Amino acid sequence: MPKYRSGVAAKLAGLPVETLRVWERRYAISDTGRSAHGQRLYSDAQVRRLQLMKQLVDQGHPIGTLSQLPPGELNVLARAPALRTPSRPVRVALMGTALAPRLAGGGRELLALDIVAHCQQLDDARTALAGAGAEVLLMEISELNDSAVPVIAALREQLCVATVVLYRFCASATIRQLRTHGCLVARTPSDVAEIVLLCQTALTAVPAPVAQSHAARLHAGAPTPRRFDDQALALVASATTSVYCECPRHLSEILQMLGSFERYSEQCAARTADDALLHEQLSHAAGFARVLLETALERLARAEGLPLPAGM
Repeated sequence: MPKYRSGVAAKLAGLPVETLRVWERRYAISDTGRSAHGQRLYSDAQVRRLQLMKQLVDQGHPIGTLSQLPPGELNVLARAPALRTPSRPVRVALMGTALAPRLAGGGRELLALDIVAHCQQLDDARTALAGAGAEVLLMEISELNDSAVPVIAALREQLCVATVVLYRFCASATIRQLRTHGCLVARTPSDVAEIVLLCQTALTAVPAPVAQSHAARLHAGAPTPRRFDDQALALVASATTSVYCECPRHLSEILQMLGSFERYSEQCAARTADDALLHEQLSHAAGFARVLLETALERLARAEGLPLPAGM
């Protein structure tokens, strides 16, 4: 019978609870039961499976592959010689006063991190960490409040990196806000090995920087508004073109569908905070796809002299 909540299951498996949440959200690694309040509950067998997956991830196996394997195959893989150590360290930009000494005094597991830039204060981060070539922004703010959210979101956008935010005390609402901006948020772990795992998890949990749009770089927090409304798309679809295919009509139909799904995801009912975050991410994914196709449609329309919305 399922009996362990996520926090306990993660501790037994040797995982940060935030890593477990990301694995569940991104890879659906366990068919867990639910408590009367909707919380995930893990059985002994599921906890053993998590322990195996943690062991294999440490050996270099990708979590996306492991999530598809049954327990028997995981056991066989675990008994085999280790695949490899991680191919190279994760490049980290570090912000915080207490974190740097802890990482400097860490053991062998910290070979998995390469600290490429460091500053102590959030106010200094925009200049101190810019241009460092980091893959992960690792921040520790002991007393984290909502006034830091816009600063962190702007810094994440500027650096275009996966972001891990560690705290000691923080309100749930602030954590939810940061997660909607794509940050991985967790209570500061006592074991530095968990910090390494959080940084590695962030690289698999956060989408890579999105391609440049026609006017500005896109980011995970804010797809740009629609440039073609349904009326404009219908006009493009029905216009005469010299292109010997139906690309304008097909693109218009796809954009109408994406725009509709984007709005639907924004309005979809959410039972839990994780559910709300998932629908936020779905809406943003649709928005990013919409913007890319709007740029393609605009190029096609200009090349073929098709009608464009006013002001474009």
